[in-house]
Amino acid sequence: MSSPSDTAPSSRVALVTGGNSGMGRAIAQALLEEGGEVRRVYLGVRENRSDAEALAASLEGRIALVDLDVTDPESWATAVNKILEREAGRLDILANNAGFHKDNLLASMPREDWDSVLAANLDGVFHGCQAVLRPMMGQRWGRIVNISSLSALLAPRGQTNYAAAKAGVVALTQSLAKEVARSGITVNAVCPGYVETDALSHLSGEEKKGLQRQIPMRRFGRPDEVAAAVRFLACEAAGYITGSTLKIDGGIF
Repeated sequence: MSSPSDTAPSSRVALVTGGNSGMGRAIAQALLEEGGEVRRVYLGVRENRSDAEALAASLEGRIALVDLDVTDPESWATAVNKILEREAGRLDILANNAGFHKDNLLASMPREDWDSVLAANLDGVFHGCQAVLRPMMGQRWGRIVNISSLSALLAPRGQTNYAAAKAGVVALTQSLAKEVARSGITVNAVCPGYVETDALSHLSGEEKKGLQRQIPMRRFGRPDEVAAAVRFLACEAAGYITGSTLKIDGGIF
């Protein structure tokens, strides 16, 4: 049997979930900049496709959209099979980026808010990892990067659902990394702090200033700064990094 390093592909295919978010688009663009190693990125989208469609049009042939509901294992199977059929059986990189939060104190949190946040942020990662493992194990090479959150490590009040889900992503990452290490697959997580995305758009100017005072760098992160970390963890040179959790937070702790 060949060793994993013997079969590392020179031209790779990636799938990024949450493809219509600012973070998802930044990750896709970063992967395409990595020395020509990634030939095409598929953006998993469910609705509100306009921004993803615009990016795909600007990078014609290198970015494609695929319908994907990350909470539905059948949707995952359909999306992955479509990619494998188009890419001669290859799928090398998965960035599990899709997710959202619905904040509330636990005492008054509706059950549907608990269930939906866990489904999108934790179940979605489970379904995604499971869907890509067979092709990655078959080619004996793969990179899985799970987007967790600083909330997983430093849980704030009002985010019991989101913090629990993202902490689960970190634990899933560590356990799965051990399971697939001998198959040439690495599994890592990144934990962004406050990043300039739509998630902060509802905050007032004063609220943003208050949050920035908690950050030693006194600014929010940029999507491209998170994407750069994902790009590195997905590259061939990061082959000895697995089961790791990298926080990207401007030094909060």
